[in-house]
Amino acid sequence: MGYWHSRGLRGSYLEECINQTNKIYLEQGLAVVQKLPTAIKPIELDPGKGTIKLAYFEEKSTVDYMGNVQGIPICFDAKETNQKRLPIANIHEHQIEFMDAFNRQEGLSFLIVWFKLFDEHYLLPYETLKAYWDAAKKDGRKSIPYAAFDKKYQIHSCGNILVHYLETLNVYLNDKGETS
Repeated sequence: MGYWHSRGLRGSYLEECINQTNKIYLEQGLAVVQKLPTAIKPIELDPGKGTIKLAYFEEKSTVDYMGNVQGIPICFDAKETNQKRLPIANIHEHQIEFMDAFNRQEGLSFLIVWFKLFDEHYLLPYETLKAYWDAAKKDGRKSIPYAAFDKKYQIHSCGNILVHYLETLNVYLNDKGETS
């Protein structure tokens, strides 16, 4: 956990839950999914504490997670919101571009969104995200409302798996297969 109050650390609780989930998936042989580190360049160090006092990001990150689920390449980002909507401003253009390129290579891209207000997690397929992104760029709605999140893509916990997204991913894959 970081020591400074960075906007980049807003999703750390959700990410910690996903990290624990991914560890269990790996141990059970269900998936290999890793958190991608964001490259930083330390500017000022505190040698007494062994910490970084000042740093900046060297390059834009792509997504938070990438991996493989039983032969299916996936990439996703973790987002959380205190509101009844997910602001489009929380999603960056370079993330959309990366997810689009990943999809074109027959991978699956999505968001895992935590609505803190309701304590509910959802898988938001890239196609849905892209539709709202494109509309926002054309002076449309600047957020994705809670009501737009499909209940069948709600992610539940299961035992010690806090964000059991593989079950929901399977529902999405079945839906995608029916429309292909």
